[in-house]
Amino acid sequence: MSDLPRKAVTRTARLAALPLGIAGRATLGLGKRIGGRSAEVVTAELQQATADQLFKVLGELKGGAMKFGQVLSVFEAALPEEVAGPYRAALTKLQDAAPPMPAAKVHAALAERLGAGWRELFREFDDRPAAAASIGQVHQAVWHDGRRVAVKVQYPGAGEALLADLSQLSRVAWLVGPLIPGLDIKPLITELRERVSEELDYELEAQAQRRHAEEFAGDPDILVPRVVAQADQVLVTEWMDGTPLSEVIARGTQEERDRAGQLLARFLFAGPSRTGLLHADPHPGNFRLLKDDGPGSGWRLGVLDFGTVDRLPGGLPAPIGASLRMALDGDAAGVLKMLREEGFVKPSIQLDPDAVLDYLLPIIEPAAVDTFHFTRTWMRAQAARIADPRSPAYNLGKQLNLPPAYLLIHRVTLSTIGVLCQLGAKAPFRAEMLKWLPEFSGEPSAPAGSAGHRGPADAQNTPEDTSDTPRPPRTPRKP
Repeated sequence: MSDLPRKAVTRTARLAALPLGIAGRATLGLGKRIGGRSAEVVTAELQQATADQLFKVLGELKGGAMKFGQVLSVFEAALPEEVAGPYRAALTKLQDAAPPMPAAKVHAALAERLGAGWRELFREFDDRPAAAASIGQVHQAVWHDGRRVAVKVQYPGAGEALLADLSQLSRVAWLVGPLIPGLDIKPLITELRERVSEELDYELEAQAQRRHAEEFAGDPDILVPRVVAQADQVLVTEWMDGTPLSEVIARGTQEERDRAGQLLARFLFAGPSRTGLLHADPHPGNFRLLKDDGPGSGWRLGVLDFGTVDRLPGGLPAPIGASLRMALDGDAAGVLKMLREEGFVKPSIQLDPDAVLDYLLPIIEPAAVDTFHFTRTWMRAQAARIADPRSPAYNLGKQLNLPPAYLLIHRVTLSTIGVLCQLGAKAPFRAEMLKWLPEFSGEPSAPAGSAGHRGPADAQNTPEDTSDTPRPPRTPRKP
């Protein structure tokens, strides 16, 4: 892969160059402010220049750098529009495009992982990648039984590149903070590093995808492709057509946007409740809108990429729904008490309950109304309120803590909201919360896996596909 710089020295040098360029622009910006230009104008210019350089480097490097860029990409809706325009183009490329691995290297990888006779497993195999991501690329093929399949092949050396990039990015995390107001970048990178080993393990991904495919089999709203075969660093699943959400975001009709948004919210809440697992990589490239000739109410959401999941045996934590209900009921003291119990407020911190409620109510507005219209304007207003040092919300937010148990849930929720705002979706989101968060409606919670649903403990022991389809040999996992 001559077009994918993986040598540690090259990758480190490119990432290390980021702070130098950004620091130089910051110094120039200070000079402009001293010269009389407004802080707002100078800040906007710095944001745009920083975004251009940051995402140019991230897109070239792939690996952990590209993964970090994909995670950040869902937050572009929080940026000022004058920055978001050129920024959005770079982010779309990060979500959907990447330099392909040459066919010869793909063939060598498949021979190593599936055996010398790997071609006998397929009737057809398209050497041109259908999609590429941070650690691998996908090829379209036809399985030996005639099924159209997606073959995901991990890049050789992707694990080492991923870890090296994230180690370097943790050193420059502070540079990204001004781009996405209100987002603490360093814990995000730490959490990404903790999930790397799972995402590199295609056996774990196959288990999570089988669990979802089994649970949502025949579902009228959600489709998850079945796993066909899995070997070390190769995953074969049923092929799924459909319109990527990135295309819906770019040029979709309002009907498409609303239906995609409604189903995305439904999957966010229903997935953990029904499977005990939280799909933890909600960027637009991982979802498809599956349309037919019928009304939009019958369209489905296709879900891909289960490399990163959070295991939630009881579904989403009960305090999420309970605190939402109390906040909307105006129970400020009850909300603060629950935040303390869950670790969001440390014992040494004293907060005014009403101030906490004032901080939360604008954020949870989608849960307060029957139909809510997610827009970039709304998200920017929330981000600006929390990031403005003159705002009471800014000072209060600095005193809140994010417990480790909620870190991934928090990121997935924020990411999903970011995608909803990119879509400009208008739909009855409150109804989804009432249905899938029992504590929000005041009902006692039922553990995930009840009413015929299995929990994540079962997901970890999901048996191999019991069909007559031969499975390729498993290559022993490298230490």
